[in-house]
Amino acid sequence: MPASPSLLSPSLLLTCAFAAALVLGLLLKFWLALRQMRHVARHRSAVPTAFAERIMLAAHQKAADYTLARTRFGLLHIAWGAAVLLGWTLLGGLDALNQALLAALGGGMVQQLALLAAFALIGGVLDLPWQWQQTFRLEQRFGFNQMTPRLWLADLLRSTLLGALIGLPLAALVLWLMHATGPLWWLWVWGAWMAFNLLLMVVYPLFIAPLFNKFQPLADEDLKARVTALMQRCGFAAKGLFVMDGSRRSAHANAYFTGFGAAKRVVFYDTLLRQLSAGEVEAVLAHELGHFHHRHIARRLVGVFALSLAGFALLGWLSTRGWFYTGLGVQPNLTLDGTAPNDALALLLFLLAAPVFTTFLTPLMAQLSRRHEFQADAYACAQADGGQLASALLRLYQDNASTLTPDPVYARFYYSHPPAAERLARLPAASPPCSPSTALPQAATP
Repeated sequence: MPASPSLLSPSLLLTCAFAAALVLGLLLKFWLALRQMRHVARHRSAVPTAFAERIMLAAHQKAADYTLARTRFGLLHIAWGAAVLLGWTLLGGLDALNQALLAALGGGMVQQLALLAAFALIGGVLDLPWQWQQTFRLEQRFGFNQMTPRLWLADLLRSTLLGALIGLPLAALVLWLMHATGPLWWLWVWGAWMAFNLLLMVVYPLFIAPLFNKFQPLADEDLKARVTALMQRCGFAAKGLFVMDGSRRSAHANAYFTGFGAAKRVVFYDTLLRQLSAGEVEAVLAHELGHFHHRHIARRLVGVFALSLAGFALLGWLSTRGWFYTGLGVQPNLTLDGTAPNDALALLLFLLAAPVFTTFLTPLMAQLSRRHEFQADAYACAQADGGQLASALLRLYQDNASTLTPDPVYARFYYSHPPAAERLARLPAASPPCSPSTALPQAATP
């Protein structure tokens, strides 16, 4: 175990700051979750007036029950995650794992890669029961899960193997750069990380996504013509229009753009095409095109790269401070000659500690995302039928069992998309066709 730090030493201050941030973050998350559950439960018995003519009470209550169940599950998962985090850090779990691997393998690249791999494997195993419960208890209880245990295990094996094939060479490159490029290693690592992410945007839709799902060209000629005309109006070019067999795993519906450059493509879940009309699909796609028109994707990418640069620079400084390691429960050098590199330890400790301190930035990122959603809605109203957009949004809220009555504080903190009432209320201001009062369909009882 690490030696006892002196009073007010940097190591002790880091320990106290980490523990305080963890506790405060937990209290904040529990308070927000309790607010959400009370608010949703309080409004469960009646459909909000704005939706009373279009959402059946049974659908509203299903959404409330689903929200309550997910929030309770999330609370338990958060508590479990905090316990595991403490076990890895202040209670000495990562230190014990590192010592065991040093004793077995000595120092060097092999030991560091083994540390990263063992940490990922143990963490994955610890989270498996939660993934199983979420898929085969929570999602299945509300009729969303379409996966079989066999498919779930196949996905797990494929993702584990893929993670090893991609992750281990990338980790080896990062560790080599950290060791070989001097004090400014963090700048080299950031450059490699940025290049990897850009490459992944090209590789993922072409080679990785097809390992998990089938992608078929959009066969509906009328919808294809409609969507193609929309993209031409918006000045957007894509490699192709594809339908993904999302229904193999979930009844939830979605559509998205993926890829980069020549690999850019539009993907519709088959569940989305079953639930929405052609006009509604066009309006949803127009919303997504709005993100490209306003350069939201590029701005977010630049923001991610800027934040990652700052993070690597901070890690470059912290990795040379002994108190960074001892303050989070590990000894930096455990070999007799004191030459064992700390690179893998530094990476893992930073990945463990950073989310604890950045939790409090969540509402800022959520607010920016909601602002982008409003802008994309306004663009969709200008390029397609806003009434169809309102109709599609409400249908998706209903089919995905999204609550219409979230707690306002909870929504401000977490929601990347505006709540239904707020979002639909803003649509008329964007363009006359966007009035939901004349466009929303009568909802059927689920």
